Amino acid sequence: MTSQLLASELANLIQESKRKHNDLRQAAEKSLEELKSLRSSSEPQIASELAQRPNFVNPFIIACGTKNAKFTGIAIVCLQRLIVSRALPRTKLSQVLESLQQATSAGLDVQLKILQALPSLLSNYAADVRGELLITALNICFILQSSKNAIVNNTSAATLQQLVVSVFDKVVAEDKSGGDSPSVGEAPTRDGAVAVKSAAMDAFRVFNDICLLTEGQRPEFLRFSGLPQTFGLELIESVLTNHAALFSDHPEQADILRSRVMPFVISALRGKPNFATSVRLVRILYTLLRRHLSILPSESGDALEILTQLLDQDTALWKRALCMEVFRGIFAEHVLLRRLFLLYDSKQGQKNILKNLTATFVRVSTEKPSVIGLGHQSTIPVANPYGNAGASSDQVIMEASGVTGIISGSVGSDGHNTGISTQWSTMRVPCIDQLDKTDAPSIPESYVYSLTLACITSLSEGLAKFILPLTVPSDGRRKRLKQEAGRDSPAPSDDRSDTPEKLERSSSFKRNPVPVNPLTLENHPLHEEVRVCAAFIEECWPAILATCSTFLFAALDSEYYHGLVRAFQKFAHVAGLLQLTTPRDAFLTTLGKAAVPPNVFTACLNAGTSRTPSTPQATPDTANSIFGNARGLLSVDSLVSQSTPAAEKQRQQSADTSAATLNTRNLLCLRALLNLGIALGPTLSSSWSIILETLQQADFVLFSSGKAAGRTPIAAKVPDQQAENEANALLSNFGSEIRAVETAASRLFESTVDFPNPSFVEVVEAVCNLLEKHTEPASAPESRAQSPPSTATLKPAVAHKRVLSISTSAHAGPNQEDQFALAKLGDLAAINIERLLSYPPEVSGWTPLVAELITTLSSSFNTGPVRARAAETLVRIVLEAATAVASQPEEPRGLIQNRLLEALRDSLAPLQNPSREISITSHATDVDIHKIILDGLKGLLENCGETLVSGWEITFEIIDTIFITKSHPGQSTLMTRSVKLIRPSFSSLQLICSDFLSSLPNSCFLNLVDTLYKFCSQDDDLNVALTTVTFFWAISDFLSGRSESMSFTEDMMQQNDEALLKLAAEPSRQGSRAALWMLLLLRLASVATDQRLELRNSAIQTLMRIISAYGDSLGPEAWSICIKSVVYKLLSSIENELRSLSEGSTKEAAKSDWNETAVVVVQGVADLFVSYLGVLATHPGFTGIWKELLEHFGALLRFEVLDINTATYSAIRDILHRCCEDDRPTVDNASINLVWDLWSQGIPVPVDGNKSSDNQKCLLVWVDTLLELYGLVQQDFGVERVQRMLTLLREAMQLATPGAYASDIEQVTQLQGQILQVLRTVNTDQHGVPSALITQVAEFVSLAFSQDTAKAPTKRTYVAMSKESMSILESLITKNSSEVDIYETGAFAAALSALAKPVVLKCHFKIVTKSSPPWREATKAALSVLEATLPQIRAISLPRATVQAMWEIIVSIGNGIISADCNAASAGTNILEDQDFDIDSFHKLRELIIPSLGSEMILDTTRKAYAEGLFRTSIIHPPTPAEAAVIYGQNGEVGGLSSLYKQRSGRTIDPTPTKRSAMSEVCLDELFSLVEDHEQSTATPSIQVQPPTPMFPPNMTLGEAGTPAQRAAEDAHELHVRLAKTVAPYLILRCALSLRAYVADQPLRGRMPQPLSQRKELTRILRSLVELRSEPDAIPDAPNVESETRKHLLRLYPLLVSVVHTAGTAGDDKVLGLVREALDVVGREMGV
Repeated sequence: MTSQLLASELANLIQESKRKHNDLRQAAEKSLEELKSLRSSSEPQIASELAQRPNFVNPFIIACGTKNAKFTGIAIVCLQRLIVSRALPRTKLSQVLESLQQATSAGLDVQLKILQALPSLLSNYAADVRGELLITALNICFILQSSKNAIVNNTSAATLQQLVVSVFDKVVAEDKSGGDSPSVGEAPTRDGAVAVKSAAMDAFRVFNDICLLTEGQRPEFLRFSGLPQTFGLELIESVLTNHAALFSDHPEQADILRSRVMPFVISALRGKPNFATSVRLVRILYTLLRRHLSILPSESGDALEILTQLLDQDTALWKRALCMEVFRGIFAEHVLLRRLFLLYDSKQGQKNILKNLTATFVRVSTEKPSVIGLGHQSTIPVANPYGNAGASSDQVIMEASGVTGIISGSVGSDGHNTGISTQWSTMRVPCIDQLDKTDAPSIPESYVYSLTLACITSLSEGLAKFILPLTVPSDGRRKRLKQEAGRDSPAPSDDRSDTPEKLERSSSFKRNPVPVNPLTLENHPLHEEVRVCAAFIEECWPAILATCSTFLFAALDSEYYHGLVRAFQKFAHVAGLLQLTTPRDAFLTTLGKAAVPPNVFTACLNAGTSRTPSTPQATPDTANSIFGNARGLLSVDSLVSQSTPAAEKQRQQSADTSAATLNTRNLLCLRALLNLGIALGPTLSSSWSIILETLQQADFVLFSSGKAAGRTPIAAKVPDQQAENEANALLSNFGSEIRAVETAASRLFESTVDFPNPSFVEVVEAVCNLLEKHTEPASAPESRAQSPPSTATLKPAVAHKRVLSISTSAHAGPNQEDQFALAKLGDLAAINIERLLSYPPEVSGWTPLVAELITTLSSSFNTGPVRARAAETLVRIVLEAATAVASQPEEPRGLIQNRLLEALRDSLAPLQNPSREISITSHATDVDIHKIILDGLKGLLENCGETLVSGWEITFEIIDTIFITKSHPGQSTLMTRSVKLIRPSFSSLQLICSDFLSSLPNSCFLNLVDTLYKFCSQDDDLNVALTTVTFFWAISDFLSGRSESMSFTEDMMQQNDEALLKLAAEPSRQGSRAALWMLLLLRLASVATDQRLELRNSAIQTLMRIISAYGDSLGPEAWSICIKSVVYKLLSSIENELRSLSEGSTKEAAKSDWNETAVVVVQGVADLFVSYLGVLATHPGFTGIWKELLEHFGALLRFEVLDINTATYSAIRDILHRCCEDDRPTVDNASINLVWDLWSQGIPVPVDGNKSSDNQKCLLVWVDTLLELYGLVQQDFGVERVQRMLTLLREAMQLATPGAYASDIEQVTQLQGQILQVLRTVNTDQHGVPSALITQVAEFVSLAFSQDTAKAPTKRTYVAMSKESMSILESLITKNSSEVDIYETGAFAAALSALAKPVVLKCHFKIVTKSSPPWREATKAALSVLEATLPQIRAISLPRATVQAMWEIIVSIGNGIISADCNAASAGTNILEDQDFDIDSFHKLRELIIPSLGSEMILDTTRKAYAEGLFRTSIIHPPTPAEAAVIYGQNGEVGGLSSLYKQRSGRTIDPTPTKRSAMSEVCLDELFSLVEDHEQSTATPSIQVQPPTPMFPPNMTLGEAGTPAQRAAEDAHELHVRLAKTVAPYLILRCALSLRAYVADQPLRGRMPQPLSQRKELTRILRSLVELRSEPDAIPDAPNVESETRKHLLRLYPLLVSVVHTAGTAGDDKVLGLVREALDVVGREMGV
């Protein structure tokens, strides 16, 4: 590619230089010859060979010297290609550079090509381009950089920058090559001249000259002047950025920085440079500070001081912004920050750079309070409502399009932005990066403050990242990672919500995990750096705290505020880890101040209480990490307890309507404070009071405000939708922030598990000091006898008064604050439960803790909520302790469990003293505390019941504390202390009955039963009574598990309750468990008569279940006793109750309840009999038991209650089903007949009952019962019973309710299906049964079609049932076709009539089904029935009227098959498919009834009806009105033929053929077939009749003369003649219609052909007329003409003649030919 380009360009030079410049032409010709002489073809080889030919570039050098634009352009292109390809001879570099310099005055393209070639030149010839050549190359860029063309100017600047960087790249390459290169000169430095190599010398000269040019001085080596200062600064920055390390290795370059760059930058900054220059100066300075601080220590200090002064002085805003951007970068690099402090502030006599800078931050943050919205609390910033008025349109568009970070225009005179927000306090592009701007951009007034916040945030982040990892003992961390499975506790950040985890980790206090103070790690390699950090904090923390405090109460948006709080937290965290107590406590106090409303915290501090934070002492170092605790993301229980109704009422009575509330930002600060407590816990010592009191105050504010979300205020009262949205967002986030604070508070107290004992005691003391102390007056000894003794470790009560700043009721403040203290005290105990159990009580704090709680809960001087919280705390501790000792050996576990249960019992002892019931309030409080203790007992049983070794007696004592017995004259009443105590106490009993029966001693069972009966008998809580009933079953089941069988005797049943109790109390006696079981039954039987519905139903069900469960162990005698003594008495009581309710004026609700109870009893009785009927049947008195059972059922049925009837028949059905099984018990027929008598009494549905009730279920069960009963009495089921059954079933179907969502179009209902199943099941072997069944089924078939089909279908359509009944009817008739009774009784006729209805209706039946339509099923059934019955009808002798009636129905079926009203068909009907079905059905029917239809027994009207049906269906095209009158005549009768001889008026409208044209053609063919001569067609299968086919004549006998075959043929001929006589007039009329239509209509068409359908019909008729040989006797003779088989043509002769004339005129040859054939036949008949 290069060679081709060079050859082309050389040819151009030769061509252009022919007239002039012979030297150029000659040089070009020589170079072209050299190029052509090259043998190599690859580009690298060509370039290598050209580099060896120095004269090859001569024409290009000469061309550049000609100053000719065209020559110069060609030369520069070639030189640029040679440079890129490394094909330039090195000896010609000087001349080439001179040529390039000469060409700089050429056009734009040439200049750009030159700039494009220079970087490649320095890259490809780096070793050669040095010294003067390098100077020349740079001068070329300098020359072009002065161009007025912007493109050239910018390109040359970029190229020059690239060349300068490449010069320093050569130095780097030279340094890497080692000492091979010799020194070429010396360069001056501060310490004297140094020898430098070639590349280093070039770099020194170039960088020095750039600095000189930037300062405005003359360069020493570069031959150019007038370099723009901004460009020079950019070149300097580029060198400093790309080759920072080079200045450390080359003293000559460092000397330039020290002597020229830094002084120039400092002096320039002290002046008043413009924005563009200042940006570049600051960038250079920032680079020097970051990368060359060690080279320029003193100069850097001066520069930092200047930046600080610029920031502190009242200068231009953009200049202060530049300074702050530099400081932001410095503070972001914490290593640089430490170096600065170590280099300056930490040394005596040096400048306090960072201290002064942080002090400047304080002054900057407070200089304009209105700008940052400084106030008494943090607020939300507000935008200037007038700020966008003067904004440019571009900025408005960007803001409207949602571009973030857009800075608005300068603040107008009408207002300003208030606060610091990312919306207006940031710049999309920092000032220090805006190199393209000559003037300062618009800078937000709050931009400087946002940069100050960024500095503070970066400072805290850097300190935390450096210090926190050093506090983690490396060996301990590795051990925990390797031995995590065997560790005592999880990491501090692990979840501790589960009790097992709490207990597992509670032993970690033995390791004393106090975080390591990094200052004590003297052998650590970073120890000196740690000391620098500590010194920095000691020096600068006041200024940092002042700055942070200012912003903490300024207007910040959420992002800035979160960053500030994080900075607070991290700075305090680092100070705490370094044991710098003063700054730590100062930051903690400030965070506490921001965590609550200002008035609350101020009041707390001004109260002068003992909570003033004291400076904590440093604690010894420990070997554990708290770094993982710096998050706050664990969720345990709620920080704020639920207030009682009394406390809620007190809080609502507050008179101060402006009560303070916590907002989301308060909660954020509070969470940060809690996280600090988690991280620094073991080292806080007395400083715990700061955190705990702040937490308590926040809790109190939440309590006083009802956890109402406080709205974060807005900085200014101006409309700002953005501020409103942010305030709303904070408000909506209040709930989640509350949960986060609660989680952090829980983690704070969980972290105490890792404390050593002394540190833990300090925490406990701090929490105890939060409690309000009361000095109780001395009380009488007897009044305090039940109180637990106080221990010596308790502190005396002291005056402790807290000033409340929130107005509330008198007791609300101490109440809530004490609740908080109690809650936290309980949390501490729960978390450290193993500590409390593992050490002596005095050392671990167990004794004073429990004693304090018992004293608080029993003291009447405390408020109710405080006492309740104390009780809850005690219970919580007991539960935790019980769980902790569950895995210990039995001996110590039993002692501890006794102690825990005794603690609960002793806490209730003072409450049971009658003297405590002084007032309603105190009694209510005592009840609440009693309930808490009972709940605690339940929890103890739930968690540790299976491990409870001892204490069951105490447990029952605690449960029984809710009952009191009040004696009355002659009796005692069992009562409960309070309804509220029933469920808590019952819960423990419930656990014992369900889970711990096996753990109970035998002596406790009677107590258990007694307690159960107490709970079951109480009237205060129905649900408890219901649940107690089920426990009887649990005890029964438990007893059955201990003994396989139990013996019952009559003597045992005759004993009283006391004897049974005595027997049951002695487990060693025989029958003890049976006595206990009988006691259970007696108790349940007494409960079963309770007036409460749910209770008695539950008792009944449980009673039945218990008896059933023991059924296998009971013998026949025992069962008889149970049934008679328990079950039948229960039924009698129910009947009596129902009878009394029906006779009296009882409410319907009460009746309904007892009806439900009756249903439950019946179901239970049924289950018992079904399950154990076999055992009962073996008893001698079973017949009496059975009879009595049916009597009870009959009595229940007489109440005529639908639900009871359903349950009763369901019970009978289930019992009968049991009798039908393979292993059925022996039940005699007399017993079964009793069931039939009960069933056949009537339908179990009240006729005048509630019609809206659904009786389907009842009737369905009733029919199911019949099915089961029929299986048992099938042999004795006579006609009378069948008729009674059918009558009842028909009535049941009519009385059945449709159902809300039932549809019987596609599927039969359940009741219909069961009734049909009954009909299928009934045995038809007995005489009279088939006819009865057929009659009834026929009625069922007709149900769907006897309604008005024009109306919309109702819920009961009977369509599906009708279709199902068709199949049943078909089966019945086919099976019993030989039974004469079905014909004589009219059952068969009724069946045919029922089947004919859907066939005749067909399309007029409007109910559409998804499956096969009813008429199809009826057609199939009718054909099947006729095929089976017609031979039987002929074989038997039936009355003539009966036969005639049946044939009339058969003909109606036939006419229904061939006809269909397509216009009435429903949408989606497939007419063609239906037509095919009808054609097949008609053919089958014809085979069955022809020629039998010609019998003399059949009425002529019947045959005529058949013929008329064929005739009318055969009409394909609708006739004219005149023809219709002929067809239908008067009263539907067909008219005569004579009227058709008259020509009618023609019509031009072509009539549409019928949609069932195929059926019409079949009927037309049938007309011809019936008229055909029988003798001529004897060979056809359709006429030849062989006995005993269905077509055999009905009255034929074999006793007459002739053979049977001959007699059959003669009879068949007679039958055919009768049919032919009936059909012949209709055939002639049908043919005449078509011929007459042709004669009338075709002349109007002229030569236009006849419509296809009409032509097809006409040709078919003409062909059939010609071929037909009609029956001679069918058509009367024509006058004066004799003919046998052609009489039909003679009758149509006039019309045929007219057709000839018409066809001849129209030229219809085909019709004319057919008519001629017909006339020929007529002529032959006439003898012509």
